Amino acid sequence: MSLLWIVLGLVLLVVGGEFLVRSSVSLSLKFNISKLVIGMTVVSFATSAPELLVSLQAALDGSPDIALGNVIGSNIANIGLVLGITAIISPLTMSRDFYRLNWPMMMILSVALYFLLKSGQVLDFKEGLVLFISLIIFLIILIRQSKGTPVESIGEIVDDSLKKISNFKIIIWLLIGGAALYFGSSWLVFGAKEIALSYGVSERVISITMVAVGTSIPELAASVIAAIKQEKAISLGNLIGSNIFNISSVLGITAMIHPIALVNTKLLTNDIFWMIGFAAILIPFMLLPKRFEIGRLKGFFILAAYMVFIYLTISLD
Repeated sequence: MSLLWIVLGLVLLVVGGEFLVRSSVSLSLKFNISKLVIGMTVVSFATSAPELLVSLQAALDGSPDIALGNVIGSNIANIGLVLGITAIISPLTMSRDFYRLNWPMMMILSVALYFLLKSGQVLDFKEGLVLFISLIIFLIILIRQSKGTPVESIGEIVDDSLKKISNFKIIIWLLIGGAALYFGSSWLVFGAKEIALSYGVSERVISITMVAVGTSIPELAASVIAAIKQEKAISLGNLIGSNIFNISSVLGITAMIHPIALVNTKLLTNDIFWMIGFAAILIPFMLLPKRFEIGRLKGFFILAAYMVFIYLTISLD
């Protein structure tokens, strides 16, 4: 029964996220906001909604391990699982923005998260505010740098036909998306806690594996479909951007609403180093042949490393 709650929760999160993205973009287009701004703000926030709702629900329910594990696990899955599988299907090219802005920002936030957790064993309101402000600064710099340059992924998401959607339909979509995300996050957290109790594993293991992969399903599906179609709809920069949003907005907003305490120290002594390691390995990969490209061989290596991480996480709990 616990597994059923998790499956239903994941389905609702995917549905809710899709409705929220479409309604948010439609609303933004009606206010004549540029596609560039929509893609980098509205769409990014909307696609981070499942992770945000799950982490917030977990923190409010007294399960901070799920709140933290969801974000750390999702960041690992975005690179190890999503990037690994996508690169195996179709090579990914690294743009200049990757090593000039996106990668440094992801590394700064990842290391900062480690020290914030280590210093007080909790993420409180002030620390959450600092993380969220860092996101605002990052977006301002990103938008200024990107003006006048094409953004490949936005064209796929920001469809001009969404501008013609009626206000009534937008409201309905928002209500459906909000309700689906709310119940989906509640059921997913409930199911994860029940599985942890019934199988005698920690909430950390469930959150950093099953829950994290579940909330990364939309990114994985979009990446695989785009790779199969040989489209440029997904890029390394987008996955890095998702990791930046997970730390700065998901944990930032959650910590501002409810403090996130560090309960299971393995999140700090083990898991977060895997997250930093998966992020750091991308720079050597940028320099190795073929330079500025992650092809099938590198993809296999990244995916194999992720499988090792999952095995060690479960077996050494």
